[in-house]
Amino acid sequence: MPTPIAALEEKQSSGESSNEIADHIAEAIAARKLPPGTKLREEALSRLYNVSRTKIRAALLILSKDKLIQMVPDKGAFVSQPSEKESRDIFAARRILEAALAREFVAKARPADYKMLEKHLRMERQSLEGDHKMRSKLLGDFHVLLAEVVGNQVLHEMLHELVARSSLITMLYQSDRDAACSSNEHSEFLEAARAGNADKAAELMLEHLTHVEAALRFDGAPQERDLVSALLK
Repeated sequence: MPTPIAALEEKQSSGESSNEIADHIAEAIAARKLPPGTKLREEALSRLYNVSRTKIRAALLILSKDKLIQMVPDKGAFVSQPSEKESRDIFAARRILEAALAREFVAKARPADYKMLEKHLRMERQSLEGDHKMRSKLLGDFHVLLAEVVGNQVLHEMLHELVARSSLITMLYQSDRDAACSSNEHSEFLEAARAGNADKAAELMLEHLTHVEAALRFDGAPQERDLVSALLK
């Protein structure tokens, strides 16, 4: 397995734009080659990509807007590091909202909605072996799509925010195997909903969110994190 810095060096190119640099760093974060808490030093990244610090700052701003990194005044840019407590609070809130959402979905979903979600599930499965960032996004989007079908704008906005935050958490702390289990559980939920079993659908949704939370691993590899910090000094 390549070292974190080697992963970054693979695409080093003086011709890369800020968007391309941001995409590459995002891929490294999603693939856990830049662990949570890693400091991203402008000068080191400028040398690494052979571009100006202005271009690096623009790339970091893009990553900050996507909440993949945090810009700390007077300290610099760091790979986002959601705490365990924050993560558990988010999933607790999601369980409260999405148990009710599941029942509403069963009551309101139409054949076209199921067709749309089946297409989404196929995209989920295709993403399991590829881009980690896209995989996390698609797994989260499934839940947002359920809220869109229900049609409650307030619920949709609340869930969109919670799913965005939990997608970052799963991207950082969930294994590939657990991501595959999540997609399978989405399929099981959809089967129960299509059968009109609201109680079963709500139960499966609660079990799914509990499984995702239980599978999160917050015991990161400090040795690897120290290595990255040293290389980017």
